[in-house]
Amino acid sequence: MKMEKVGFIGLGIMGKPMALNLIKAGFPVAILSQSKAASDLIEAGAQAFPTSKALAEQCDVIITMLPDSPDVEQVISAPDGLLEGVQAAALYIDMSTIAPSTARNIYKLMQEKGVDALDAPVSGGQIGAEKASLSIMAGGSEQAFRRALPLFQTMGKNIVHIGEPGAGQTTKACNQMIVGMTIQAVAEAFALARKAGVDLEKMREVLLGGFAQSRILDLHGKRMIERNFTPGFKIKLHKKDMGIALQTGQEFSVPLKGTALVAVQMEAAISQGCGELDHSSLLLLLEQ
Repeated sequence: MKMEKVGFIGLGIMGKPMALNLIKAGFPVAILSQSKAASDLIEAGAQAFPTSKALAEQCDVIITMLPDSPDVEQVISAPDGLLEGVQAAALYIDMSTIAPSTARNIYKLMQEKGVDALDAPVSGGQIGAEKASLSIMAGGSEQAFRRALPLFQTMGKNIVHIGEPGAGQTTKACNQMIVGMTIQAVAEAFALARKAGVDLEKMREVLLGGFAQSRILDLHGKRMIERNFTPGFKIKLHKKDMGIALQTGQEFSVPLKGTALVAVQMEAAISQGCGELDHSSLLLLLEQ
């Protein structure tokens, strides 16, 4: 069975290791020549194209991994964009975190071109991308999901077809709400414990053995103790995701008060110059 040629657009903190994992698995991969990471990918065996249109003309599957809804819309609809080059019967997979409503619009645009589409955002951060252990939550048809599965299996471990177009992005919004509120809880607890003179390492150790145990307490608790705020996931991007959750809450008339509170805290952290730091740096705001 011939391996499908995969175009990959968005080679950032997450996208670069994801694309490298596809190359390692033997997939022919195409990228954009103007990407900052292009030379590393070309060295690994990727082929470079000057525009999204040119890339789309040569690929069976196209994956985007971009910061926000407008970035994805730009790559798809701009002059020399994907829509101008995408071939009928291709598969488009957006693995960015964008608004569910945008994902549904993109699905319709692709259907008009005879192209199947999935919204398949991921969770697991930079480490998950590097170790190919991402959680992947997909929205779209069963047929498109089955076609994408061999690709997903080279990038992730926990891979679930959630449901119809947009369902992947709705699930990701819920993920980001839980992660954001948990970081807030851990940061508040650590700020209080430090002020009260409690040993944070010992506190983290004992809490990890109890009901407060979480991956955030484990990994981000360690970051907070070590004051290591080099981004695995930037606070400005998490703030964007909380905005998507709040917008989706409005669409369905669901009040999201905890999410709103954490979004305000993240906004304050960004205004104090922490936007490029890891989202665990929310601690710095609370310590002031």
